[in-house]
Amino acid sequence: MHAERSPVPTALLINGTVGVGKTSVAEGVGGLLADAGIPHAVIDLDWLRQSWPTPSGDRFNFGIMLRNLSSIAGNYLAAGAVRLVLAGVIEDPEDRKLCGDAMGIGLSVCRLHAELPVIHERLVRRHENEPATLRWHLARAGELAGILEQAAVDDFTVDATTRPAAEVAAEVTRKAGWL
Repeated sequence: MHAERSPVPTALLINGTVGVGKTSVAEGVGGLLADAGIPHAVIDLDWLRQSWPTPSGDRFNFGIMLRNLSSIAGNYLAAGAVRLVLAGVIEDPEDRKLCGDAMGIGLSVCRLHAELPVIHERLVRRHENEPATLRWHLARAGELAGILEQAAVDDFTVDATTRPAAEVAAEVTRKAGWL
């Protein structure tokens, strides 16, 4: 399967609460783009914010993430990428605008949704030997799901409750109009 390449670079952010599968789905979208011969990059926004301590008033280090995103996106675009697949969390319309501005290209947002008990099961498996981290993620999952539902910054939503990540990635890619 080879999609027609668009000369206009665009980005897609896969948004959602902790444990919903953002990174796995982003990697799946990247695989589908590679199979179609479309130059792209997959960027996990969590890695772009990893530093300590965080500045006062910037709990999740959003500022450094934006600066890093600007540099990294620019590098990928200069190298020929026409699709940037992002995995991360955008909690409000202003943050969405700032992400798009940092890259200098159009940004679509897909929110992955999964039922909270399923997310909790995933988090228990992921953090089984980290009790403090698990408690934080379990509490944050519901809190963040509510924030994202209220914020409505997404262009479309895809259910990721029970389907494999590859199947979810295919639906995300189709709904984004990329393949």
